[in-house]
Amino acid sequence: MDWLVVILQFIGQQILNVPAYLIAIITAVGLIALRRNVGQVVGGALKAALGFLILGAGATVVTGSLDPLGNLILAVTGAQGVIPTNEVITAMAQDDFGAQSAYVLTLGFLVMLALARFTPLKYVFLTGHHMVFMATMLTVVLSVGFGDSLSWLVVIIGAVLLGVIMVVMPAFAHPWTKKITGNDTIAIGHFGTLGYIAAGAAGQAAGRRSKSTEDIKFPQGLKFLRDSMVATALSMVLIYLVFAIWGLIALPLEEALAIFDAADAGAFIMAGVGLALQFGVGVAIILYGVRTVLGELVPAFQGIAEKVVPGAKPALDIPIVFPFGPNAVLIGFLSSFAGGLIALAVLAVWLNPVFGLALILPGMVPHFFTGGGAGVYGNATGGRRGAVIGGFVNGVIITILPAILLQVLGQFGFANSTFGDADFGWFGTIVGLSLRTGTAGGIILTILIAVVLVTSASIYQRKVVDTGWVPGANRDKWIAGIKADEKAQLDAEKARKAADKAAVPVADK
Repeated sequence: MDWLVVILQFIGQQILNVPAYLIAIITAVGLIALRRNVGQVVGGALKAALGFLILGAGATVVTGSLDPLGNLILAVTGAQGVIPTNEVITAMAQDDFGAQSAYVLTLGFLVMLALARFTPLKYVFLTGHHMVFMATMLTVVLSVGFGDSLSWLVVIIGAVLLGVIMVVMPAFAHPWTKKITGNDTIAIGHFGTLGYIAAGAAGQAAGRRSKSTEDIKFPQGLKFLRDSMVATALSMVLIYLVFAIWGLIALPLEEALAIFDAADAGAFIMAGVGLALQFGVGVAIILYGVRTVLGELVPAFQGIAEKVVPGAKPALDIPIVFPFGPNAVLIGFLSSFAGGLIALAVLAVWLNPVFGLALILPGMVPHFFTGGGAGVYGNATGGRRGAVIGGFVNGVIITILPAILLQVLGQFGFANSTFGDADFGWFGTIVGLSLRTGTAGGIILTILIAVVLVTSASIYQRKVVDTGWVPGANRDKWIAGIKADEKAQLDAEKARKAADKAAVPVADK
């Protein structure tokens, strides 16, 4: 059976783990189903793959610019604790659980397709790296609960749970996703979904009288800030300069210079400026990659929806919503980071001494991607106030939940990293706690979890999503009223000018 493990590992790690390949395959299948010719199939698949590679290149640029900033912040603040990084904890687990997670990943993908085909949850999760992260986390948690002797049970239960979580979370988030995109063609396939839902709900509750982040009116001298790429880069320059100067003051010079690999203080400052500008470039690349992917994938997916999974929607990575609120992305990122710092203080002062929870340090990368997404979701229902509060709520969630998740990860609970995004935290914790009832109880409870999630999501899909519920409808009416008043004032001004002109005597004309 070693050959089967090798094949499954190849499929899981070399194909399903690479979003570009997965998207290319899905696009090609869709175009074939639409009876496109060979050239169109090959061209469309390649362009979709290139779009995802562009998106990934942008994410790499952003990550490369944020990691040094995170190291600088930790150095100047002296914080110690666990930094959630999905890639790191997944790599650590591969030596012990690589084969099992490959089985879980492959079978879980098939379970997802079956659920999408035969239930109302018509979503196909296409974010390959998050599939790998979730498969690995479930394998670790189930292995801790069931033990090494029941590896076959770990694979079966893990595959079921993976397939379930990949169809239910896009469904729960879909009313907010539709609100953001303005249509029903795509869904969100990212395991930070609880944070996005919480952000949308918080925005709806707190931002009923708040205008959109994208309607910010700048003074004449600041009109250049209406360009989101410029505004993002400038904001990051200011952040980098603050911490760079702080680092030069608070740290020994050699230690500070080593963080940016700089020769002297001047080079250190300018390295920070360069990294901040690099961040702006990365965001711009991400937005371009998103547009490229959507241009190819959405039309091709119609073929899959018609032939393979009728009515299905592609569930895509969170940067797919960034173009719908570039200002909200930056606001959500900063607010999420602030929420992470506040939650860290709560952990240090209360939850760590009382419950023994680990200190979760705010990682810049998870706070940017999930916080930026939360900002867009919060802005959709609550405008500027929603973006701020939504991002903050997300920051608290992705700080507290990873600390709780560490309690069910066994030996990996003592590692210096953990799974970071919101859905890993709540889902992994529930599964892990259910296994503490013993093997029989664990089997019953995990299957019950899967059934409850599918049933509740199916009811939600039919009663909420399919009926067209719109979150933040009261705010929409308020915005419509403002626009109507503005139009009435404009029309009145035009009428007054026309009347004044008509009242001028002929001789004066």
